[in-house]
Amino acid sequence: MERPPTFQVSGAALRRTRMRQGLGLKETADAAGISRSYLQRLETGIRQHMRPGTYVALRIALRVNDDRLLATGEEDTEEMTWPSAPTPNTTTS
Repeated sequence: MERPPTFQVSGAALRRTRMRQGLGLKETADAAGISRSYLQRLETGIRQHMRPGTYVALRIALRVNDDRLLATGEEDTEEMTWPSAPTPNTTTS
């Protein structure tokens, strides 16, 4: 049995687009007809593939009419990384 076609999305692009529009996770998920946890898994990269109907619904919810949400292979992970912890000062007086 053949798998249905899917779209591979960029979690960083998805989050960046949502945040630039001032939309919350729940608000965006509700508008797209998906759960908040599913949207969060997409944004963090835990999930990367979406079925066509769900992808279109999310594009409509985010008012996106181009392919900016799709993964390009050169993912921008800037928004998905944690800042490094400060290095403790080891000098003594």
